[in-house]
Amino acid sequence: MWMGMLREFRYLIQHKWDLCMVTLAPALIILLFSSMFSQGKPEHLAIAIIDQDQSSLSQNIIRFTELNHGLNVKAITTNVNEAEQLINQTKVWGYIHIPAGAEQRLVQAKDAQISIAYNQSYFSVGNSISSAMLLSTLQAMADFTGNHYFENNIPYLDAPTPNVKISPLYNPGLNYEFYLEPYMIPAILHLLLCCCVAFSVGQEIKAGKLQNWTQTQSLSRALISKNLSYVLIFSLWTWAWMFWLIEFRGWFIQGSLWIILLGQLFFYSSYAFISSTVVLATKDLAKSFGFIAVYGGSSLSFAGVTLPLNNAPMFTKFWANIIPYTPYAKLQTEQWVIGSPLNISITPLITLMIYCTFYFGLAWFFLRKITKEAVQ
Repeated sequence: MWMGMLREFRYLIQHKWDLCMVTLAPALIILLFSSMFSQGKPEHLAIAIIDQDQSSLSQNIIRFTELNHGLNVKAITTNVNEAEQLINQTKVWGYIHIPAGAEQRLVQAKDAQISIAYNQSYFSVGNSISSAMLLSTLQAMADFTGNHYFENNIPYLDAPTPNVKISPLYNPGLNYEFYLEPYMIPAILHLLLCCCVAFSVGQEIKAGKLQNWTQTQSLSRALISKNLSYVLIFSLWTWAWMFWLIEFRGWFIQGSLWIILLGQLFFYSSYAFISSTVVLATKDLAKSFGFIAVYGGSSLSFAGVTLPLNNAPMFTKFWANIIPYTPYAKLQTEQWVIGSPLNISITPLITLMIYCTFYFGLAWFFLRKITKEAVQ
């Protein structure tokens, strides 16, 4: 086993481009996404305010909006067309429209007809500014009615008011570094792992080195040693990134670190054996890379991390359940973010083991078939 791994490491050292794929490429990916999400959440997003009321209420809304760190009031105008033109030019992401007579209608207990519009084609930005604009507007209206209008027109009355407490759990600030980065890094690294394994196995077949690869050890050991070499390399990169995120960025793990690390080993191993299976079955690197691009590249989208699967079509749910990334994402969420009991995370861990065993069996079957054909 160790001889097979040393053989693979010697191959990487001798071929500089292959070495770059397991050293420089993962380092750049980690550096890129760590830098991209390091700010946590987009702030000071440009918006416009259409103030056609020119009242104390509208001034209060402008003041509260300017105090919101997530927003930057770039333009205050009375012209709706001007604000819509700014949105079309993507100079602002949304606007708050305060029509004439809004304050008068509010104090008469009528609909103030204040409206909010935002660019939802940029999904994350649209969600961020919509909630920020709504919160600022509601706070300004509550402050105006309580501290400006009612205070001057209604006698003091010490009456309890109902309160509703809202508590976002696990990531209350919607920090993108903690929401997206822990899923993006494994999603991209496992795709890079698939390409490296596929190319390595494909080279053995293309260069006619299959006998040299398998003659010094059993087929199972030859297969495991080659795949395990890349699994260990990409696991080390993942652990280095986790060390950065936990020790330097402060995103501590709520549950068990060891379950996550064990899950990563089976997760990367599953995809490594999948790549080996495809290459050994097709004997064609171009077809193999095409399959890897579809199967591995769709992992993040179909795992229920960024897009919900609740009302998804049957095919989407089927695809989500045949990729190893789905149980890994579930396991990572349970142990890193939520801190679930170990007995809950056993199911996704066992699922990853089944994937790993199944695809190892398939890869071994096709390797055995090829070696027999080579002997004959």
